[in-house]
Amino acid sequence: MPVEAVMLWNEPNNLSHWDFELDPEWQTFSEMTRLAADAVRASNSNMTCVLGGISPIDPLFIQRMQRQGVLEKVDAVAVHGFPLDWNHWQLDQWPEKLDEIRNIVDLPLWVSEVGVTTFGAEEVQLFGLQRTTELILHESPRVHWYSLYDLPKAWPATTRHREAEGSSYYRHFYMGILREDGTPKLALHRFADYTPQLGVCQWFHFEDPRLDDAVKWLQKLGVKRLRTGLSWADHHRADSLQWFDRQMLALADFDVTLTYCFTPGSRGVRDHYTSPPQQIEEFADFCAEMTKRYA
Repeated sequence: MPVEAVMLWNEPNNLSHWDFELDPEWQTFSEMTRLAADAVRASNSNMTCVLGGISPIDPLFIQRMQRQGVLEKVDAVAVHGFPLDWNHWQLDQWPEKLDEIRNIVDLPLWVSEVGVTTFGAEEVQLFGLQRTTELILHESPRVHWYSLYDLPKAWPATTRHREAEGSSYYRHFYMGILREDGTPKLALHRFADYTPQLGVCQWFHFEDPRLDDAVKWLQKLGVKRLRTGLSWADHHRADSLQWFDRQMLALADFDVTLTYCFTPGSRGVRDHYTSPPQQIEEFADFCAEMTKRYA
């Protein structure tokens, strides 16, 4: 399996993905990530380990990870940015935002999620794709565009306050260059101008019916690098390995960055996927198992 990297968690400084109200100093997160990195390396000594992409881009959080011994365990750090939709900075500030992190660490800096919604207009997404690639495609060794597909409206967005966010919440459903029904948007017709250097981040839900069509589109667009995830929470479902095997076999032609995240409710300090686990060793074991199985 062409797994080129594993990413340890997703947006750990975002309450939508890690409950830092339960772990206010990120001590549990840091210990868990150090242990998971060691477990991954024990399974595959050559595997690239990446700290989960941060959102917002916060140098103070990276400094905290440095103080708490996390950065010495990983090979790269990553950031996520959506300046045309959620962030309080301008699109042309991308190089500046990258420099804020580069000024702290010498590790490679990945942009593991960047994107623009079509919540307002498809022309905005097309402009965002073109300008973003001009600004950062040659600034980072990995840039993953989020995402291939719009999030189906029947599914919940992984966010903090759901509808209480107003339009900010609904933007989550318009991040794709393909609509929910699989029809192309304007940006899709220019996307191949930037591949294979530009990768894609596409999350697949458990038994996701879009998987095979997604592979066809990615191949058609010339995408080589794909970031996706294997959910620790899904691992506790019946037949989880059957689905993981199918997913990873379908993605065999891509250079995959696998993100490990989401706590099974029964294993969390509280019953929620963002919760710190009761036993951090269990997350490390999951990371080791998946790396050994698919890398």
